[in-house]
Amino acid sequence: MRKITRITTQKKNSQRYNVYVSEGEKESFGFGIDETILIEFQLRKGMELDEATITELLKKDIVYKSYLLAINFLSYRMRSRKEIHDYLLQKEVEPEHISMILDRLSNENLIDDRQFAEMFVRTRMNTSSKGPMIIKKELMEKGVAPKLAEEAIQLYTYEAQYKKVIKLVQKKLQQKRKDSFRKQLQNVQGTLQQKGFSQDIIQTVLDESRDGKDVSEEWTAIIYQGEKLLKKHSQKLTGYELKQKIKEGLYRKGFTFELIHQFVDEYDKESDHF
Repeated sequence: MRKITRITTQKKNSQRYNVYVSEGEKESFGFGIDETILIEFQLRKGMELDEATITELLKKDIVYKSYLLAINFLSYRMRSRKEIHDYLLQKEVEPEHISMILDRLSNENLIDDRQFAEMFVRTRMNTSSKGPMIIKKELMEKGVAPKLAEEAIQLYTYEAQYKKVIKLVQKKLQQKRKDSFRKQLQNVQGTLQQKGFSQDIIQTVLDESRDGKDVSEEWTAIIYQGEKLLKKHSQKLTGYELKQKIKEGLYRKGFTFELIHQFVDEYDKESDHF
């Protein structure tokens, strides 16, 4: 048996204590302990401790220190159960202790994958341009069960997706005005698919964009692209061969046959390239 001779507060952490013990007449440092464990076991001067009790004390202290690591990790933002598990594992916490800590956090309502998933979806909706499929994938990568992820993603309503996609389409079309409208739509469609929006909502918005197509901007775009092709090929080609080369190049860039012929006819009249 060991008898507690004194208990002192640690200099660097007022929440932790040094416990000194004696065996016979000689005093020595016994162990460091957190205030919570100190109170739980009602440690005091003169109390006798056997080896089994000391072992239990030290184990609980280790678990509590790991618990505080998790609390600190949670202080920055809400976490999924898997995120905390992986973090504690990285900190070399014993798997047995991790399970105990996760259960405690769950009982204290400090972790809840359902609440985490809902918060995560809302945050992504408000702060990113990602679609529901990408967000759901991210949730599952964070260890959220597929069922919970599917339920949470319902918060990303069709109306919210529509508004997001409309803004993305308008932005992309504005950035690529010098491309053909068809190429612009192809590019924006690819972008929206990569961002995780469904084909249904993509198609709806693209169809609406086609209906609102600006003919004058398309003519401006074909002039820009056509003149680039003329500059590139007119030094080596003339006449029929140059016309065909320009037509092929503009078609690959997504312009309609009607607009291509109009461009070529206009330049045939006004220049000596052809």
